[in-house]
Amino acid sequence: MAAIAALVLAGCAGTDQESTESSGISGSILIDGSSTVGPASEIAAELFMESYPDVRASVNISGTGGGFEKFCNGETDGSNASRFIKEEESALCEENGISYDYITVANDALSVVVNQGNPLECISVETLNEIWNQDSTVATWGELTTVDVPAAIQDEPLVLYGPGTDSGTFDYFTDEINGESGNIRIDYNNIGEEDDLAVSGVASAAGGLSFIPYSYYQESLDEVKGLAVDGGEGCVEPTVENVQNQAYTPLGRGLFTYASSTALERPEVQEFFKFLINETELINGTAGYVGLTPEQQEEQLARVEALIG
Repeated sequence: MAAIAALVLAGCAGTDQESTESSGISGSILIDGSSTVGPASEIAAELFMESYPDVRASVNISGTGGGFEKFCNGETDGSNASRFIKEEESALCEENGISYDYITVANDALSVVVNQGNPLECISVETLNEIWNQDSTVATWGELTTVDVPAAIQDEPLVLYGPGTDSGTFDYFTDEINGESGNIRIDYNNIGEEDDLAVSGVASAAGGLSFIPYSYYQESLDEVKGLAVDGGEGCVEPTVENVQNQAYTPLGRGLFTYASSTALERPEVQEFFKFLINETELINGTAGYVGLTPEQQEEQLARVEALIG
């Protein structure tokens, strides 16, 4: 990803340099939050600084929950998130006088991945619940009752990898699959914010299974196998088209960067959020994410303008 970004930056350097240097926009921007959104946000920051060399844009990663804590304490200008803000986080923002809105910066999906030797091709929400629910005691693939498990893996132990509680991916998956955020069995391998650990773990265990952001799955096609998901209307592959048209349910989602109206009083922050939306194809294409549709771009620009107004 870094190499691709470098090539993109090299290609962008020198284009319309005179106009960007004379833009008169300077200052600094600080974004924190989700490890899922972080890589695309980092690329956006680098590209933005090429266009606005007098602006310093920094992106840190402390998880969706950690990012909201800093954002609602007024420590950051924007907060990357892979889920919507929670009531208690919103209350903290209100307490500190932080007015905000979410800006959708990409489309995403949670990809269910297994070892490449696993013969399964599709998994239902019902089976995922049987595996991950906090009351689950299923220890091997053969113990599952909601799916016809191939003989080749019936005796394989379920080796589960998942993110920590500060992750927006954790909140989203447990809510959609188990009916409540935080409802999950505790005997899984906690990878924190390190999705690459889930990939390496599943790749090395014949009975491995995890749920990871779509972009990480796309980077790991030669290491793990992605399953289609049956949300009740048949198996649906996590493709770009299915993610954008919202057919990949219930594990399709948006990725967000929350913006505060106070931060958007500054010209550099205004331009940065407009850049995130207008350059969605370049940013998300470079990062391996699913960009916004033209209709989504129009909607998100309207959100930014409303916060500025």
